[in-house]
Amino acid sequence: MFAGALTAIVTPFRDDKLDEKALRAIVAEQIDSGIDGLVPSGTTGEGGSLSHEEYVRLLSIVVEEARGRVPVIAGAGSLSTAHTIELARTAQKLKVDGLLIVVPYYYRPSQEGLYAHFAAVAKAVPLPIILYNIPGRCGVDLSLATLERLAAVKSIVAVKESTGTVQRSADIATRFGDRFTILSGDDSLTLPVMAVGGHGVISTTANVVPREVSKQVDLFNAGDLAGSRAQHQKLAPLYEALFVESNPGPVKWAMGVRGVMSPEIRLPFVSPTEASQQRIRAALKSVGV
Repeated sequence: MFAGALTAIVTPFRDDKLDEKALRAIVAEQIDSGIDGLVPSGTTGEGGSLSHEEYVRLLSIVVEEARGRVPVIAGAGSLSTAHTIELARTAQKLKVDGLLIVVPYYYRPSQEGLYAHFAAVAKAVPLPIILYNIPGRCGVDLSLATLERLAAVKSIVAVKESTGTVQRSADIATRFGDRFTILSGDDSLTLPVMAVGGHGVISTTANVVPREVSKQVDLFNAGDLAGSRAQHQKLAPLYEALFVESNPGPVKWAMGVRGVMSPEIRLPFVSPTEASQQRIRAALKSVGV
């Protein structure tokens, strides 16, 4: 259902307000560049820093600009099940195509608690759901066994896999990959994840070079492994540089260098240091930006 190169789009701000003009331009560029889906209001999109009004406006604009050409999957996760359902219902009313729900963070719920959380969201909101497993940020890992249980829930269709290990994707593909979509959550692991049975990526880097990220995935899907590998090697310095500090600081700064938007970011995030900026600029130059 959701596969290929999808972009976890940044949220542009100007003077601490949503920059609607820049947002529309970002969506247009993404679609024109061949991206297969848009994921607004996730962690890369600073979803946790948005007011309810901003959340509604952000999703409304992305859905409006997408015009059904690519799916829009709204980030709707939080540490509270009730709040997650509230966000998901809001997104549903705005006619998004799916939801990205991150593992509840900080509280470190048990595996049974994680299952109950996601099952409750799926029961409350009948939209396709991508689970987002990123234990390095959430403090708890959605285990393979729990993920397999959740894959049996009809509306839970995919996982954004960000454990940082290809083996987890391989295990999912082996055990239930015939009925579940695996999307890499790490740009640098897109190629190996697809090689073991994954179906694409939800990419941060695609904000900056959407056509290049899309090309890597398309080449792999066309059976051109050598071409996809070459594209991965070309993009590898940028994949690394955009995570030299906490995401989304580096990617927003890179978007500012491109002139697409202001690099403005909300606290507690801050702009990259001068040393990091130099590294990002060098990586941009290496890919022709």
